[in-house]
Amino acid sequence: MSSPSLPSVRLPLRPSPSPPPTTTPLSRRGPVLRSLTPSSPALALLKPLVSAAPASSSYRSALLLHRRRRHALPEAAEAATATPALIPKVVTKEYQEWDSATAKLAGGANVPFLLLQLPQIILNSRNLLAGNKSALFAVPWLGMLTGLLGNMSLMSYFANKRETEAVIVQTLGTISTHVVIVQLAMAEAMPLPQFVATSVVVAAGLLLNLLNYLGWLPATLWQLWDDFMTIGGLAVLPQVMWSTFVPFVPNSILPGIICGSLAVASVVMARLGKLSEGGTKFVGSLSGWTATLLFMWMPIAQMWTNYLNPSNIEGLSAFSMLLGMIGNGLMIPRAVFIRDLMWFTGSIWASVLQGWGNLACMYCCNIISRELFFATTFGLFIWLGFTFGKDTGAYGNSSPMTSLKELVFGK
Repeated sequence: MSSPSLPSVRLPLRPSPSPPPTTTPLSRRGPVLRSLTPSSPALALLKPLVSAAPASSSYRSALLLHRRRRHALPEAAEAATATPALIPKVVTKEYQEWDSATAKLAGGANVPFLLLQLPQIILNSRNLLAGNKSALFAVPWLGMLTGLLGNMSLMSYFANKRETEAVIVQTLGTISTHVVIVQLAMAEAMPLPQFVATSVVVAAGLLLNLLNYLGWLPATLWQLWDDFMTIGGLAVLPQVMWSTFVPFVPNSILPGIICGSLAVASVVMARLGKLSEGGTKFVGSLSGWTATLLFMWMPIAQMWTNYLNPSNIEGLSAFSMLLGMIGNGLMIPRAVFIRDLMWFTGSIWASVLQGWGNLACMYCCNIISRELFFATTFGLFIWLGFTFGKDTGAYGNSSPMTSLKELVFGK
C-alpha cells in the first residue's frame, strides 16, 4: 500500500562520484559526517542528501542507510520502497538512538496485542473441547473478518515502507484473528463458503507480503494485490459503518455495493491513466486509510452500543482496554519519528478513544476505581509528552509544536 509522499530528494540508484578530497565542508555537517573520510562508501551515499538541495528543503530519511544495513536490501529496491521523511541537518547520536528506540517500542507492541487475543482463543478452545459450540456464536464472525481485513491492509502498507516491527505486529494480528475464525468455523458459527474464501485470501496475503518484502514479487502482481485490498476496504468500511446504526437505519447491503463499485471504477481509471497524478496518488493511498478507518470505527461502534445499552459496559474488560491502549501507544513514537500521519492518526485514536475513552465510560459507570482511571490518564499524557519531547530533541526542533507541524504538513 502506498500513501502520499512528502517532498524529498530521491537517492540515485548509483552513488554520485566523490568530490575532491576536502575536510572543510564535512566539519560543518555534525559529528556523524565528520567521522567519514572523503572516500568512504557511506559518504558517497550521504553526499546527494547534503548537497543536492538547499537546507530549507525536505530530505530523505537517514533510515535509508540504517535499513539498507539492517535488511540487506538491494540498493534499487531500497530507493523504490523506502519511507520518505524529514531528517535534521545534523544526524546526531540522539537521532540515531531515538530511531533505534522507536523501532524497538513498535516491536514491543506485539506483547500487549498478543495478550489481548489469547484469552479469546483459549476460551474458544475450552468450549470446543467441552462440546459447547453454541458459546462461540457470541463472537461475531463479521466483526472478526473486518478486523482481519484491516490487519492485512496495514501489513501490506508497512511492508511497502520497510517497517519491519509494524509488519510483524500486523502479521501476528492477522494470524491470531484467523485462528479465532478457524474456531468459529469448527463450531459452525461461520458459514463454510465465507470461511474458505477468507482462508484463501489470508494465505495469499501472507505469501505475497513475504515475497514483496524480500523483493521477490513482480511489481505487476503486487499492484493487483494492492488494488484488491483497496476495493475490499472501500466496500467493507461503509457497510460496517452503516450496520452499526441498524435498526435505526434500514438493514441493507447497498452501501457496500455502491462504494465497492466506485472503488472498482476508481482503480480501473487509475491503472488506465485516466486520472491526474494527484488522483492516482489518492487512489493509491486509499487502502491504508480505509484500514485505519476500520480500526478507528471500532471504538465508535463500541461507544454507540454502550450508549444504547449501558448495562453492556459491565461486560467490558478493563484489562483488555488497557492492553489495547498500551499496544497502540507503543507505536505512536515510531509513527511520529518517520512522520507517517496515517499511522499516527490510527494509533493515537485507538489509544485515546478506544483505550482511554472506554475506560472513562467504565469509570463514569463505577465499573473501575478512581485510582485506576486517573493513573491511566496520567500515564497516557506523560507518554505523549515524552514522545514529542524526545522527537523534538532528535530532530533539533525548537518545540514539540514544530514536530507536530512536520508530522501533519510535512514541513
